[in-house]
Amino acid sequence: MSSDAGYQRKLDAVQRATLTPEQQSLQESLRQFMNREVEPLVAGCEDTGIFPRQVLPGLVPFGPVGGILPETSGGQGLSYTDMAVLMEETGYHWMSLRSTLSVITMVALILDRAATDQQRAEYLAPLLRGQRLCWFGITEPDHGSDVRGIETTAVPDGDGYVINGTKLWITNGAIGDFGVLLAKVKPPDGTGDEGLTAFLIDPRSCEFEAQRVETMFLKATTTSELSFAGTRVSADALLGKVGEGGALFLTGLDLGRLNVAMGAVGAAQRALDTSIRYATDRTQFGKRIAEFQLVQQLVADMRVKTAAARSLGYAAARVLDTSGVIAREECAIAKLFATETAFEVANNALQVHGAMGTSKEYGLERVFRDARGGMIVEGTSQVQRLVIAREQLGISAFV
Repeated sequence: MSSDAGYQRKLDAVQRATLTPEQQSLQESLRQFMNREVEPLVAGCEDTGIFPRQVLPGLVPFGPVGGILPETSGGQGLSYTDMAVLMEETGYHWMSLRSTLSVITMVALILDRAATDQQRAEYLAPLLRGQRLCWFGITEPDHGSDVRGIETTAVPDGDGYVINGTKLWITNGAIGDFGVLLAKVKPPDGTGDEGLTAFLIDPRSCEFEAQRVETMFLKATTTSELSFAGTRVSADALLGKVGEGGALFLTGLDLGRLNVAMGAVGAAQRALDTSIRYATDRTQFGKRIAEFQLVQQLVADMRVKTAAARSLGYAAARVLDTSGVIAREECAIAKLFATETAFEVANNALQVHGAMGTSKEYGLERVFRDARGGMIVEGTSQVQRLVIAREQLGISAFV
């Protein structure tokens, strides 16, 4: 399953009813680019763990590289539904790329909101041209969704800050050209803190240790551990104001979860498409396995779950387009259902293929691994359930 070139994918009823002709054309154009420029690279990059950053400039015209930013900021003014289309298509082809594009978009949103003119020129502009890779440093060994518990500190020192702490599971952390780090600013005497604060970290101007962490999913995103031990940054590294880091983090929270959800929809659709092709070609006991009722049941269940996940994802995108910024519950619902669906569909696809599904030939083992990761990144399935329950009950289980 190295490519779906030549396979005529049809829009389902949800896409036909939801997407404008322009959005349908956008998806088709991106699909052609992915088949031509990205699919031939996937297997090799998965084996080497090297991300093909050379594809980023070519993706810029389609919009997944920060295209949601307004045109006045260097973006394309895309809607959340536009981004959902792009993330579904990208997830169909390669989740490692989808993950990197999501990080770029979230960092771009933060820079657009808080960066100075100099920071915009040096970091945001080349990022939107596809000329930079970046990372977003929030998660720590002991703190993931518990952002308030972050232990990384930044202590004022002269005309800058000294940063100490460790970030873990950071996408592209060891290979990024720069990153946005979230830390607590503490006074020199170490008492109290002035709140979560964002810093621009450029390895050209400060020293820190970065090492790759091998994981079972997203093999080409260089998941990393970043260690800061007395790392000195200048005052120019401050992004926004002291204490505003938490608000900046929330800037891309809903979009990040929507991106994961729609990428999962794309992965589920690929597993379904691959199963349909295999079942109609594979012969056992003198007939195609697609004629067996139990195989038909698997395919039907896969189709139902994928369609439902797609509906929830586009519904969340419409809420974001309508509200402008907030869709906490809708994005949590979409992320929860779509990621669990992608894993279930990928698992069923392996059943349809039997032992063949575990080989690299059909690409299902990659879809299966990446789908499992979707239930962890951007807030685990359990965290999404707590968010949904909080919105329904008005009672938070979070401390």
